[in-house]
Amino acid sequence: MSVLKTLILVFVGSKKESYLTLAKKMSDGELVDKINASKDSQLFGILYDRYGNKVYNKCFSFAKNDSDAKDLTQEIFLKVFLKLQLFNSDKASFSTWLYVMVYNFCINYVNRDKKKENRSEPLDAHEYHLSEENVEIDEINTLNAEKLTKALELLAPEEKSLLLLKYQDDVSIKELQASFDVGESAIKMRLNRAKAKVVKIYDTL
Repeated sequence: MSVLKTLILVFVGSKKESYLTLAKKMSDGELVDKINASKDSQLFGILYDRYGNKVYNKCFSFAKNDSDAKDLTQEIFLKVFLKLQLFNSDKASFSTWLYVMVYNFCINYVNRDKKKENRSEPLDAHEYHLSEENVEIDEINTLNAEKLTKALELLAPEEKSLLLLKYQDDVSIKELQASFDVGESAIKMRLNRAKAKVVKIYDTL
């Protein structure tokens, strides 16, 4: 290899390295724009590094085993790469858009798994004689974490996902509205019913 060719390769390599270093400092929105424009898999790798463990942990909370959680994580990021151009920063942050996709995947996984194993349906809300009274977030925050986790497992996956989005991932009501394409009152009603149900279940444990 000639000296000139070696110097060119070194220059190109260092330029690429500087480009990736700069990309690591970008916001999610800026990084997504760059990925959509270039389809650069190395840039997407930066996005994966930011969210891979978080997505895996969310998948594991539904799948309950490492193998399925890893498979779900890989499937989700493949879909993210293919659907990335559909992300609209005017509607929600990237993390919200991603987590909604994660929970939808997990809901489908749980429902599919239940059909395979012929498990019983999630506990019906009426068993807990739910009222429409408001359950304050402070009430949930004062519950024992271990018992609350068990109570969440007894919710329908859709209810569990909604509560996790709001109270674990700090997704705003406005972002939930945009993500689920429903009005503010509908989102608040779903949240209130899910909160009331998890508190009622918690009290029976």
